[in-house]
Amino acid sequence: MTNVDVGSDGFIVDAGLVAKAFALSEADVQKLMKSGGMMSRCEKGVDEDEGRWRLTFFHQDRALRLTLDGSGQILSQSTFNAPRRNAGTK
Repeated sequence: MTNVDVGSDGFIVDAGLVAKAFALSEADVQKLMKSGGMMSRCEKGVDEDEGRWRLTFFHQDRALRLTLDGSGQILSQSTFNAPRRNAGTK
């Protein structure tokens, strides 16, 4: 069973998977996504990564990255530090 479904509007990720990665409740994940306190990015693979997708969720100074195939099967999962940049810094 996969924690990611593929729909006509994109990927639908199980809130429990994201919650576990950030040590939050599912309800907290849903609230943070709606309020902008948690952001996400979706990237489509090219060249040797064609057919793969990378979904990254950001919360505070941490990130969860999921690499998926086109059917939504999770190929890899990692969490890592992702400090926010201050406005105006490069």
